[in-house]
Amino acid sequence: MSISDDLRIYRERDPALKHKFDLLLNHQGLYAMWCYRLSNRLWRWRLRMLARVVSNLGRFCTGVEIHPGATIGKGFFIDHGMGIVIGETSEVGDNCSIYQGVTLGGTSWKAGKRHPTLGEGVVVGAGAKVLGPIIIGRCARIGSNSVVTKDVPEGATVVGVPGQVIKHRSDKKIVPRFTAYASTNGTPSPLEQKIAELEGRIAQLETGKAKPAARRKAVGQASKRTAGK
Repeated sequence: MSISDDLRIYRERDPALKHKFDLLLNHQGLYAMWCYRLSNRLWRWRLRMLARVVSNLGRFCTGVEIHPGATIGKGFFIDHGMGIVIGETSEVGDNCSIYQGVTLGGTSWKAGKRHPTLGEGVVVGAGAKVLGPIIIGRCARIGSNSVVTKDVPEGATVVGVPGQVIKHRSDKKIVPRFTAYASTNGTPSPLEQKIAELEGRIAQLETGKAKPAARRKAVGQASKRTAGK
């Protein structure tokens, strides 16, 4: 992928950028990708120590840690960047986007595949943690601050801790679409739905208790009037 393609993608997805010089001088996500590409090439050339040095320099300058052994496709977009960690065996498909504080991490010290695989067009919101050798289907969205440890079907939207699917499109013609921060457009999370259900149940129980109490009060008042006569 060429430098001009990088510049085009970042200008398309970051409206805060006013011109290409602003991007070239100030966008740490772009710097992080260039450092990754250099370190990844060195890694594939078996210059592992030098690759790690370049990777650590990139982390020091940008706050983004991408292991040189990770596999990242075309059109990868990092916004804000600070605190991002992408592990050694992570695989990221074309046209994916991730935000600050995201971790693509492992859950085991065993050798081999231990980090996530992201399909084409996946968006991972700020602070989300995607952990283990799981597969995130193409065009899926991981909501901000979610913790995902299980496979996610393509076209799904996941939120919460642990992550739960709140939307799922199985249409094979799903088109990759960029959504800032993997926003859910106001769709309530499973936790919010459960709280709403519990509140409704409590209201029903309170109403049920109120009716017998009102009847007992009426009976008591009638008894007092009868005794007074």
